[in-house]
Amino acid sequence: MHKQFSNYIKDRIEISDEHLKTVFSFFRPLKVKKNEFLVSPGEINSKIYFVTSGCLRIFFLTENGTEATRLFAFENQFATALVSFVTASESFEFVQAVEETAVLSINKADFYHLLEIIPQWEKLYRHYLEYAYVTNTNRLMSFITEDALERYQELLSKNPIVVKRLSNKMIASYLNISPETLSRLKSKG
Repeated sequence: MHKQFSNYIKDRIEISDEHLKTVFSFFRPLKVKKNEFLVSPGEINSKIYFVTSGCLRIFFLTENGTEATRLFAFENQFATALVSFVTASESFEFVQAVEETAVLSINKADFYHLLEIIPQWEKLYRHYLEYAYVTNTNRLMSFITEDALERYQELLSKNPIVVKRLSNKMIASYLNISPETLSRLKSKG
């Protein structure tokens, strides 16, 4: 687990072995069962998770009660209910394991402590925030400028792991289409 996390960090920032050991000392391993929730609406989210195996899904419920998936985080990705984490406000999102999942977790106080004591950690956090912003902006633009088929084709080309590993219901909630529409799109391709 630590080698995987170490490789992720070293691919993004230059960091000494001593600082890496300090980072590891604040992260705690956690096994999450399939369908288990790490965050639910109404809770204040105070943790960030690094996925070492499995998949976390971040989603919310629309006004009519349907699930709308914002993000799937597979191996070597961070995941959190980011708005709640940053603002310390109640989450509107769920963070759920969609497979048996192993994560490394860190609480907000420790995460911010790392920002203070390891200058390079700030760069890693900036990388994560920039990635989150670009990902969310691109998804929003796709909902406005692309039809369902274009969104599905883009998912297949840019993130095929989603289609290979997850259920049609979850994929449909990510693409903002019905499972029936997804079935029709799959049968055409």
